[in-house]
Amino acid sequence: MRAAEPLEGIPLFSSLTPEQRRDLAADCVVKDCPRGTLLFSEGDEAGGLYFMLSGRVKIYRAAPDGREAVLHVFGPGEPFGEVAVFQGGAFPASAVCLEAGAALLLPRSALLDHISRDPALALNMLAALSRRLRAFAAKVETLTLMETPQRLAAYLLLNSEDQGNSVRLDVSKSLLAGILGTARETLSRALTRMAEQGIVTVEGRTVHIENRALLEGLARGLEEL
Repeated sequence: MRAAEPLEGIPLFSSLTPEQRRDLAADCVVKDCPRGTLLFSEGDEAGGLYFMLSGRVKIYRAAPDGREAVLHVFGPGEPFGEVAVFQGGAFPASAVCLEAGAALLLPRSALLDHISRDPALALNMLAALSRRLRAFAAKVETLTLMETPQRLAAYLLLNSEDQGNSVRLDVSKSLLAGILGTARETLSRALTRMAEQGIVTVEGRTVHIENRALLEGLARGLEEL
C-alpha cells in the first residue's frame, strides 16, 4: 500500500513544502504492523528508512543467551534505521513492533535521490541524527555511571518535562528495565523504595512525583535510597 497523504506529521519533513512532501510520499510504502511484527533483524541489508505512523517500535540487540539490550523505543513520527541507510550495509540492531500500528518505509535509493535534489531534507536529517547522538550519549553515560535508582530517577525527571508531575509509564516494567539496563526485580525494588520514602506515589502505571527536590538529588547521586 502506498502512502496516500503528505508527510505532515513527521518532524523530519516539516520544513519541506507540501509539494515536496507529496513527491517524497510517492516513493514511500506503508506497512501494517500487528503487535510483534519484526520490521528488520540485526544483520539484514539496510533497505530503507523507517518511521512509525502509529504504534511503537523497540530497537534492540540480542545476546546469544537470549537476553536483550533495548537501545530505543520510538513512537509515531520518529525515524529509525537512518544510520545504516546512510552507511549502506546491514542494520546493527533489530526492530519489533510493541503494539499494533503502521510503519512507513522510504527505500534507500529513493531517499538518496531526494537528498541529492533537496538540500533541506539533508539538513533536517543531520539535525535529527545529531539529536539522536546526544540522546544516545546521555544514555551510555547513565548506564555506565549510575546505579538503578539514579537511572530510574533520571528517567522520571526526563519524562516529567513533557508530562508534568504525573508520569505515565507507557511501557511494561520488563521493557523499562531493559531500557534502563537493569533487571525487572531491581527496578521494582527501586520504585518501591522511592514510594516508601515519599519521593513518589504509584497508581497503576502512573508515577506521581511528590518530592521533586529529592528525586533530582537522587538522579545526581546526592541522595540515596
